[in-house]
Amino acid sequence: MAGARKVDIDCVLDIKAELGECPIWCRQENALYWIDIYAGRLNRFDPATGQNRVWILPEAIGSFALCSDGAVLLALKSGLWRYDLETEQRTPLARPEAHLPNNRLNDGRCDPQGRFWVGSMEDPVNPAGPQGSLYRFDADHKCSHVVGGLFVANGLAFSPDGRTLYHSDSFKAVRAIWAWDFDGDDGVISNRRIFVDTKDMPGRPDGGAVDADGCYWMAGNDGWEIVRFTPKGKIDRRIKLPVAKPSMPAFGGPRLDVIYVTSIRPASGFEEQPQAGSLFAVRAGVTGLPEPRFKG
Repeated sequence: MAGARKVDIDCVLDIKAELGECPIWCRQENALYWIDIYAGRLNRFDPATGQNRVWILPEAIGSFALCSDGAVLLALKSGLWRYDLETEQRTPLARPEAHLPNNRLNDGRCDPQGRFWVGSMEDPVNPAGPQGSLYRFDADHKCSHVVGGLFVANGLAFSPDGRTLYHSDSFKAVRAIWAWDFDGDDGVISNRRIFVDTKDMPGRPDGGAVDADGCYWMAGNDGWEIVRFTPKGKIDRRIKLPVAKPSMPAFGGPRLDVIYVTSIRPASGFEEQPQAGSLFAVRAGVTGLPEPRFKG
């Protein structure tokens, strides 16, 4: 039965971030990088020591990628930047939405070939019309508009064979996860179809991740859970969490068998979920995939 198996859930960093997001496991360092979006904080959590290092950025950060040379690719409100963790120097790379001052970049992830895919959203969202898009940022720093008509671009992930791209729209009127055929050679997507329609589920689709079995894990924002879907889009497992707004899962640990989950602190009702905004580790007996690095 879906969700019947027992799992261990620990709050490993009781930090109460405003909008924790984008956990990425670094296998070279055995550490988890993650962000607090509106606070402009890039974090590095060391599970062995419990220490959390913070880099303060001058604006909101929607996502990031670790680069092959040790730098970080930042998706800030103003655009894409290269960031040196040692010197804290930023270098501008692209401004895909300079013409949309109310927009900011949101969820992002590298494909297996080392390109960075990143979505955008109007913030706050205007229900009158979608202003968000999905972009592909190549190693040569060419930024291409790929998909338009999104409210809150989210949920980026790739199948283990690299032939399927997943992404979602978290807006309450959409709440869909799509799958696309992905051509890794040229970075082209095609054959868009509904992977999961979450309108009848308690949570909206936020960040996503794919495990080694090819199953897609969704953070159910407002649903108090993370959900595992089979490659055919059927619910396989539901894991309840002590917070209403989990924001993104990521596989980490030396064996990639720990699901780290970031979360969001609510504007009200905090007394019902005192650990909201914190970082959780879920041990569910499932392994994940190594996170690709940006090759630019």
